[in-house]
Amino acid sequence: MENRDQSRTALVFGGSRGIGGAIAQRLAADGFQVALTYVSRPERAAEVVSTIEAMGGRALAIRADSAEPEEIRAAVDRTVAEFGSLDVAVVNAGVLKMAALADFTIEDLDLSLNVNVRGVYLAIQAAARQMRDGGRIITIGSNTASRTGSPAGTVYAMTKAAVAAMTRGIALDLAPRRITVNNIQPGPTETDMTADMITALKDVIPLKRVGQPKEIASLASYLASAEAGYMTGASLTMDGGYIL
Repeated sequence: MENRDQSRTALVFGGSRGIGGAIAQRLAADGFQVALTYVSRPERAAEVVSTIEAMGGRALAIRADSAEPEEIRAAVDRTVAEFGSLDVAVVNAGVLKMAALADFTIEDLDLSLNVNVRGVYLAIQAAARQMRDGGRIITIGSNTASRTGSPAGTVYAMTKAAVAAMTRGIALDLAPRRITVNNIQPGPTETDMTADMITALKDVIPLKRVGQPKEIASLASYLASAEAGYMTGASLTMDGGYIL
């Protein structure tokens, strides 16, 4: 790591594995102190922390359920208490519940809305309150917000469309403070969340492969940088030309 500036801090909600873990590690390589949240699998969060520390960085894993408002706020408070500032917040925490209309339970509907919509809003709200002016907020949505997904994916797509709309509105709220708010919309990406469906999806991707978490992380790295200061309210799709 060159030109490390440990006065910059990033918080990655849902940063223990998959896309979130890749983003946490990339931001650490970019010179950020990194806090990351997890709900289950503490060993995976510890692996990300160990990887960052082995690179010479500073990292902190915080257990925080994005369905619980108090835990979201506590994660932001602990990050600032530990590292002294907050410059970048990446809201990656999410759940993927799929079922046909007749079979989708109200419990899964509530969980999807609480984590994928309310949790995102509350994470941005809590982070913005303590973020330094000129900071960066990045949400991780999905290409299903604008592409046709599947009948069983209606609720998931709905929540990610809400994230895209939320990003546009909050970008206006925070523009006077020069805090940018942007949304990454990955297509099929190789993570444990999508392991059961990846093979079938390759045929509808013109590039004939799925994305890798590090590719999404590279876009997050750009959006977190000074060079991205003129981009806000944008939803950037990265899906290999997915055509469904």
